[in-house]
Amino acid sequence: MIVEAAPGAKAGVVPDAGPRYFARQLSDLDFNDRLLDLVADPDIPLLERVKFLVLFSERIDEFFQVQVAGLRRQVVAGIKSLALNGSTPDRLLADVRDSLERMVRRQETLLLGELSPALADQGIELCDWDSLGQADRSYLHELFDRLILPVVTPLTVDPSHPFPYISNLSLNVGVEVRNRNDDTSRFARVKVPPNVARLLRLPDGDRFVPLEQTLVAFIDELFPGMDVGDPCIFRVTRDADLALDDDAADDLLLALQEELRRRRFLPVVRLEIDSRTSEGPVERLTDELGLGPDDVYRFAGPLGLDCLWTIHALDRPELHDEPWTPLIPPALATVEREEDASIFTVLDRQDVLVHHPYDSFSASVQELMNEAADDPHVLAIKQCLYRTSGDSPVVAALVRAAEHGKQVAVLVEVTARFDEEANIGWARALEEAGAHVIYGLMGLKTHAKTTLVVRQDADAVRLYCHVGTGNYNPKTARIYEDLGVLSSRAALGADVTRFFNYITGFSQPPRYEELVTSPGGIRDRVVDCIDEQALAGPDGRIVIKVNGLDDVAVIDALYRASQAGVPIDLVIRGICCLRPGVPGLSDNIRVRSIVGRFLEHSRILRFGGGAGGPATYYIGSADLRRRNLDRRVEAMIPVADPEAVVQLEEILRLNMADDTQGWSLDPGGRWHRIPKVQGVSAQDALQAAALERSVPFDDPLRPVPAR
Repeated sequence: MIVEAAPGAKAGVVPDAGPRYFARQLSDLDFNDRLLDLVADPDIPLLERVKFLVLFSERIDEFFQVQVAGLRRQVVAGIKSLALNGSTPDRLLADVRDSLERMVRRQETLLLGELSPALADQGIELCDWDSLGQADRSYLHELFDRLILPVVTPLTVDPSHPFPYISNLSLNVGVEVRNRNDDTSRFARVKVPPNVARLLRLPDGDRFVPLEQTLVAFIDELFPGMDVGDPCIFRVTRDADLALDDDAADDLLLALQEELRRRRFLPVVRLEIDSRTSEGPVERLTDELGLGPDDVYRFAGPLGLDCLWTIHALDRPELHDEPWTPLIPPALATVEREEDASIFTVLDRQDVLVHHPYDSFSASVQELMNEAADDPHVLAIKQCLYRTSGDSPVVAALVRAAEHGKQVAVLVEVTARFDEEANIGWARALEEAGAHVIYGLMGLKTHAKTTLVVRQDADAVRLYCHVGTGNYNPKTARIYEDLGVLSSRAALGADVTRFFNYITGFSQPPRYEELVTSPGGIRDRVVDCIDEQALAGPDGRIVIKVNGLDDVAVIDALYRASQAGVPIDLVIRGICCLRPGVPGLSDNIRVRSIVGRFLEHSRILRFGGGAGGPATYYIGSADLRRRNLDRRVEAMIPVADPEAVVQLEEILRLNMADDTQGWSLDPGGRWHRIPKVQGVSAQDALQAAALERSVPFDDPLRPVPAR
């Protein structure tokens, strides 16, 4: 059959084997199934299994706020355009809801049937109110009177009090209240206070009771003299996608602030209900919130499992992963040891590839920022910031540099989803310190991870750069796997200079010697590299590690290369819309996913290295997704330093050999755990390799390994 190709791609002849692509939303959900597999894995320390359950819950929250909300908008608008797998929005929404319901039931079984008993065996109990004795109930009653009662505010619904606004992801108790004197009834809603610990710890050990159950037990005290019906614990999820108008381009910051205010009142897309609730309150809530039966999810456990972070944080080392302390890359060890050593001196000699969290963010990227802020020879610092924290030492270094009179320009992506308000806050602090702050670009998210430091040397001005795959966030740098290149190469420095002038100024896109950017350029470069390997046929080779793949032009290029006989290995953490292993289409493509202790986040692309010639390596900020290649400012660079190439090759080799934390994707879209044969864990092996080549960040007396 002739299969229609994507715009700009070539058609191919393949057998009639179903859709050419997987649906993006369903593929996104598949990653959550792999998280639940980790929750069920008895070989993982118990409290780490709790962590994966919470991460699953938080990802499902985000999925509803963005993906389900988007599909509902399409259905309401009557849009009939087909998804990548050929489904209409209403059919795809039904498939998504079926998958979500199945996952919620599995989540419930894992929490109540596996994790809770296992925790109880370790003396950690998540108690239900009905299981408590009188002493515990008396303690919680005193706590309720002292801590909870003064904080909560009951809101009733009557002709003068309309149904109250229910905030996104808030936990609430609804109840019917009847006046004994005139037999009138009112519906009342009580918001569970978010500023009180969600899990109340009982005084005799690691036993916890959900706050909402304590509130329910004494809710009649909020309505003295009234008859109180059966309470209903519920939680709502709202559409949270921003829709900035192009007319707002004159002031993106004001437009964003207005949109954040509007977001609070966007439609509800999910109602979560305690499974013990009767139908009456559910019908009342669905009517008031404009929901249908398919939007209601019942759960026999705490709603919103972020409360379990309290359990995960318990000081029980035997139930956690072995602690990992990031290490100093050997090339930077002298910077930590010698008072007069400088990271600039190191970068004058060589490029440095850093691999987080195995390599220390503090001793590499953060060190560059600190030295740049305090070095009197530094003239300017420019940086793209996508996600970081308000207390970030990187932000502090930029503030300090501006206060020292250096030229500081920071492009802050204020529209980074769910971090918008925090980004506005610390961006204002940069402005107040005298930094030039650019609040993103209208119509594009700036997702590039780039830094430029301009320094006056004895005889010339030198440019120092960092280009990476991860955000400038020291907290996530300890749990996200990412790569970055620190360099003073003149060609790269000139490219990064042109890049910053372009995104902060007003000009046509520049021509670069090394840097590859999007929109536009990264897709073209990747497709060209794939097609070049296709010309080599079976002597070609392609290995790609990214977080997501849904761009049809890239997928079709990979299909063409597979049909030409090129062996292709893809390591895709999350969304993958390419169908591997389809006869005549993708016979030579294998897709796997690594999900483990650290969140795989780096992007590595290798082209060549087979019998057809040497390999070319790239790292960068962009996934191979349409949003990254068309609607985001991204940056990618080639890596040619021999030591860095060896390190990248080892990362890819271990990812393809992993049979401990690896999954493989079959032609039907199902992920399978790779059978353990050799017992290879890429993350464990990379920790061991980091120990071999480096020194502990907290052990300055250990000799530096020979290079």
